[in-house]
Amino acid sequence: MKIGINSIIGVTTVATVMSCSSAKKEYASFELYPVRTGSLTEMEYTPEATKFTLWSPTAEEVRLMLYDEGEGGHAYETVKMELGEDGTWATVVNKNLLNKFYTFNVKINDKWQGDTPGINAHAVGVNGKRAAIIDWKATNPEGWENDQRPPLKSPADMIIYEMHHRDFSVDSTSGIKNKGKFLALTEHGTMNSDKLLTGIDHLIELGVTHVHLLPSYDYASVDETKLDENQYNWGYDPLNYNVPDGSYSTDPYQPATRVKEFKQMVQALHKAGIRVILDVVYNHTFNTAESNFERTVPGYFYRQKEDGTLANGSGCGNETASERPMMRKFMIESVLYWMKEYHIDGFRFDLMGVHDIETMNEIRKAVDEVDSTVCVYGEGWAAETPQYPADSLAMKKNVAYMPGIAVFSDEFRDGLCGSVWEKGKGAFLAGVRGGENSVKFGIVGAIEHPQVRYDSVNYSRQAWAGQPTQMISYVSCHDGLCLVDRLKASMPGATPEQLVRLDKLAQTVVFTSQGIPFIYAGEEVMRDKQGVDNSYKSPDAVNAIDWRRKTTNGDVFMYYKRLIDLRKSHPAFRMGDAEKVRKHLEFLPVEGQNLIAFRLKDHANGDSWEDIIVAFNSRITPARLAVPAGKYTVVCKDGVIDVRGLGTQTGTEVIIPGQSALIMYR
Repeated sequence: MKIGINSIIGVTTVATVMSCSSAKKEYASFELYPVRTGSLTEMEYTPEATKFTLWSPTAEEVRLMLYDEGEGGHAYETVKMELGEDGTWATVVNKNLLNKFYTFNVKINDKWQGDTPGINAHAVGVNGKRAAIIDWKATNPEGWENDQRPPLKSPADMIIYEMHHRDFSVDSTSGIKNKGKFLALTEHGTMNSDKLLTGIDHLIELGVTHVHLLPSYDYASVDETKLDENQYNWGYDPLNYNVPDGSYSTDPYQPATRVKEFKQMVQALHKAGIRVILDVVYNHTFNTAESNFERTVPGYFYRQKEDGTLANGSGCGNETASERPMMRKFMIESVLYWMKEYHIDGFRFDLMGVHDIETMNEIRKAVDEVDSTVCVYGEGWAAETPQYPADSLAMKKNVAYMPGIAVFSDEFRDGLCGSVWEKGKGAFLAGVRGGENSVKFGIVGAIEHPQVRYDSVNYSRQAWAGQPTQMISYVSCHDGLCLVDRLKASMPGATPEQLVRLDKLAQTVVFTSQGIPFIYAGEEVMRDKQGVDNSYKSPDAVNAIDWRRKTTNGDVFMYYKRLIDLRKSHPAFRMGDAEKVRKHLEFLPVEGQNLIAFRLKDHANGDSWEDIIVAFNSRITPARLAVPAGKYTVVCKDGVIDVRGLGTQTGTEVIIPGQSALIMYR
């Protein structure tokens, strides 16, 4: 397969021709644009002077505008910038500009492009239209210099909890003061009305290792001047990539506030033993013509079709050109900036399939040079076909060419729940036949395994992961129906008791699989979203977690908690190595459909348990399973988990109750 790793393939659209002047350049293609050396930082402040730089190689003229306020009013000073090397413009203002705001305006073909804070602003005013000059030392919480990542021996040890800030804390039942804010995750001792823990203490009690935050950078769709109107958005509409979003701060008008509060949140989670993953959306911008990219270097940061129109692999109106050197450089620097300035521990790439393989590998390499325990994973697909060679894109099928990078397994998810595109049709969990090999595909972590029949797997006819830690195991996330709604849609006649049983069964498959387990916030208390799948701008009534559910579904919460404890306590469930999985994980023969069983044998991965039998029965009726002879201790049966044991089982046959899992060991 041709990977295209050694060549930069791009659109050879001729850049706008300009008249002969030292500040006007003509480039035959985007590949010929100069690449800025050194950092892409656009503002360097000292009390004596501030240096401003902007990469805009096709500009005829660039102006810097200085403002007293983050919005409204006019610039109190306009400064002409000078063109230097690599298409970079610069100027120095010999005054103390602390707490001032600024924008750039670029002139191309005698047309001013419009104000922009630049592509790389690190602090902004309300709604992100102007960049800000702040005292960075003042943004560090007390003890920030001693903040450390919680230990992580292997990516196989990760347990990811995907959360939207507002969903998690905004409901009146949360007991949280800073509802919908970064600071919500710093509040200890919060409880629902029945004195059950909520907030960060709930996460500690549950036992997750990583919190995956939905987009928390400065996004466009929520008006930060009207936060009393309870606007909602997931945040997949980037405005300023390297600034925390103002709507999650207590004061979006003060540029330093959002920075400090984001750091306080990270610090609190780290102290709680929880790592922080940032959802990053480099594949597209909120708009194109008015974006910071387009107003700085028109055309360069986006892919175009052969007719010159915008490509749309994101399904959002544009797709960025990660293969172009300055976009690649921007992405790498952005990731490293979040690690350095905000101590971020991982990155989830939205529509990662839009990006090229080489860029993703360069990001992994740059991250490793700082801390190899920082995780990188993403969606191994695009919304529409990207304008780039398919064999060079960071798609799921190419993950073998991206060591150390993981992707979500829709084979596993839909093998359990049914296709996300057909809500009313279920799969294994609904007792529908034919999904067994798709589930097995996920159980082994999407690696090559002699007992998985790949010709019967739903979307992939071969293994795509080199290691099981390259697969994210999940049944639902923010996108699509949450688990409870999925079960209701595919099994409209299911009783409340059956929904509980199937909810537990689904997550038992996730947590005993060899991939990295991932759950959607609130699933542990059986949240629903009233059947809304694309709830990206739905009101709190749909999206917020009702913390009374921790009381009414306390049994489910306890099951999840003990399931996590089981995985943490027993390395057989998280081998993290393909050869070990092939050696120690053996599927057992079963009679009929809707029954899957496997054995983890010979003290798998050094486990204290010599032999572990795991079985999943999605039939309504009990199922019989032949097992190797011996005396077993049962730790999970009929919707109950206890690692200390639920009794013993002897003989060569065991009964698995309907719609439940069985786990036992000897």
